[in-house]
Amino acid sequence: MHRIYLDANATTPVLPEVVEAMRPFWSESFGNPSSAHHSGQRTRSAVEHARASIARLLNCTAKELVFTSGGTESDNLALSGILQSFLDRDEPAHLITTQIEHHAVLYAAESLERRGLEVTYVAPTRDGLIDPAAVEAALKPHTKLVSIMLANNETGAIQPVGKIARLAKAFAERNAIQILVHTDAVQAAAKLPIDLTGEFKNVDLLSLSGHKMYAPQGTGVLFIRKGVQLAPLFHGGPHERQRRAGTENVPGIVALGRAAELATQWLLSPEAATLTALRDRLESGLLAAIPNTHLNAATSPRVPNTTNLHFEGVDAESLLIALDIQGIAASFGAACQSGATEPSHVLLAMGLSPAEAHSSLRLSLSRLTTAEEIDRALEIVPAAVSRLRSLF
Repeated sequence: MHRIYLDANATTPVLPEVVEAMRPFWSESFGNPSSAHHSGQRTRSAVEHARASIARLLNCTAKELVFTSGGTESDNLALSGILQSFLDRDEPAHLITTQIEHHAVLYAAESLERRGLEVTYVAPTRDGLIDPAAVEAALKPHTKLVSIMLANNETGAIQPVGKIARLAKAFAERNAIQILVHTDAVQAAAKLPIDLTGEFKNVDLLSLSGHKMYAPQGTGVLFIRKGVQLAPLFHGGPHERQRRAGTENVPGIVALGRAAELATQWLLSPEAATLTALRDRLESGLLAAIPNTHLNAATSPRVPNTTNLHFEGVDAESLLIALDIQGIAASFGAACQSGATEPSHVLLAMGLSPAEAHSSLRLSLSRLTTAEEIDRALEIVPAAVSRLRSLF
């Protein structure tokens, strides 16, 4: 059976070019990059080359990038690193985030809230977008950080982070205070152009994860704009300019750097439009073939690979199992919540009922998805939905 992978938002395959780039750093070039000898300096050079490659993808300076273990650590470092110092000084501090964030941000916010931080969770519209005016209305004189994802991992909806950041900075200037802006760009990086000197010049911190952009699991990045001070989560050596202690994951970092180079090329290539076309073909085909099916976040701008569909009268978990038997990998929410029985917090926040959320499925394509796979999915999914509906 040829298996069709439509769960790229959970993790992407590692591209062959990325595997080849990291291969020498498993056994041949294994030195500790903090060592002064030739072996260590060779790996140090590889780490810094990767840092420069990621800087080009984001249009920032290499010195503004800190390597982490992934998106979750990057999000936690951004929130706790900025806000913990206010709690330590018993100083009033306010965080604005949203109800549709990844749990890496939501749970970090809740942890800080339990320790005395004031948190506002902005609700989305029915189409999964955060209204900049709602964020602006939530700003307070003691707001210290605004954290809003760039692209939602479940619906693919692209949030107006650039506009929100401009509003936050304007409010801060009017009130002679400092407000920092963080965005979780894990699901946007390598899918959308990200210019930290252009549209996102008011963003101070940005998280990304290697395994969402065709590098292995276990490596990520936090962009920290020059001049922003944050407390480290880990204590040990002076790694990453004293912002993230611990010996660097050299193979993973090299892989992420190569993935960033490939992403920079891909974003300028016709293949980017091809991915959007394949997603649209899958989406429109399913909507046409399956009655009583609806697109979640239908009118929102979305990343080019993601669709989230609500199939009336179908339990998404049962549909997932049926599709898996037929060779299709999909998801009904965030990968880290795949074992949960609760409906998606994102879809509930958008106003879907628990039954509607339980009937929704996420299909996310990768750069390796083919037209033939989409054609096959357009045969398998309608048949699976029809069979499940016939059981009730």
